Amino acid sequence: YEDTFNDEPWECTFGTDGRDGVWVNFSDQVGTLMGSMVWVLILYSVLTISLLAHNQKLPNGIAMFYATICTLALACHAKTTFTDPGSIPQEAVPREALFRKGITTHAMCSHCNTYKPPLSHHCRICNRCVSRMDHHCPWMNNCVGANNFKHFILFLCYTWIACTFALLIFSMNYFFCNSADCTFDSILVQLVRVMTVLCVATLLFVSSMVMNVTYGVMTGVGTIDRLKKKATNTINEGEEAPLGLKDIFGIQGYWTWMFPIDPVFEDYDLVMGYSIPQRLTREKQ
Repeated sequence: YEDTFNDEPWECTFGTDGRDGVWVNFSDQVGTLMGSMVWVLILYSVLTISLLAHNQKLPNGIAMFYATICTLALACHAKTTFTDPGSIPQEAVPREALFRKGITTHAMCSHCNTYKPPLSHHCRICNRCVSRMDHHCPWMNNCVGANNFKHFILFLCYTWIACTFALLIFSMNYFFCNSADCTFDSILVQLVRVMTVLCVATLLFVSSMVMNVTYGVMTGVGTIDRLKKKATNTINEGEEAPLGLKDIFGIQGYWTWMFPIDPVFEDYDLVMGYSIPQRLTREKQ
C-alpha cells in the first residue's frame, strides 16, 4: 500500500509553525549569518578555481568538476535548510506497533503539548519537537532530523570531496610542478593562500562531523542522545538499533542516493516514530 495523499500545508507562509507551507527558521539570527557564510565561502572557492582555469593555470575540466561538486554541496545545504527536519504535528499519535509490544505509557512534550516519539527532542530554537533529532546545526540554520538527514550527510560528503580535491590541486602545483605554467600571479597567490587555510579548517571540521554521523548511523544513537549517555555513564546501555540506509536515503533507487532528492520511505511511520489519525483512516479504508 502506498499512501500518496499530501498532508503538508499549502499556505505560502514561511516559518516553523505547523501551518507554514515553507520551512524557514527566522528565530536564530546567528544561524542565518552562519548559513549565509557557507554559501559565501563555497562561492569564493569556486571563483578562485575558475580564475585559475581562466588564467590557464588549471585545465577547464578540473574547474568544471570542482564547480559541479560545489553546486551539489550548495543544493544539499539548501535542502537541509529549507526542509522540515521531521517536526511532530499536533495530531501525532503513537504507532500501533508500540501497543503490540505492551507499551502503554508514552512521553509528552511540555512545550508543544504533543506526543513525543522515542529518539525525538524539542528544539528551543525551532520551537518544535523533531523526530529522530540529531542536533540543531547553526551552519544549516535548521535541525538535523529524520526528514533531512540524507541532505545533511550529502552536504558533508560533497564538502569533504571539494576540500580534498582543492588541496590536492594546490599541492600538485606546489610540490610536483617546476614549470612556469604552475606559477600563480600575485593576486591568485593570495586567493589560493586564503582558500588553502579555509579548506584545511573545513576539512578538519567536516571530518569530525562525518565520524559523528557514521557513529550515529552504526549505533542508532544521535548526537544529543550520545552526549546525554556520556554525561550519565550509560553509553553502553540502551536498545537502539543501527539505522538502515533505506531509512535515510529512501527506496526510490540507488541512483537517487547521491542527489538532494527527498527520500521516500518504505514505512514512513516507522522512520518518523509516530502516526496520524488521518493516515491511519486512509489505510483502513
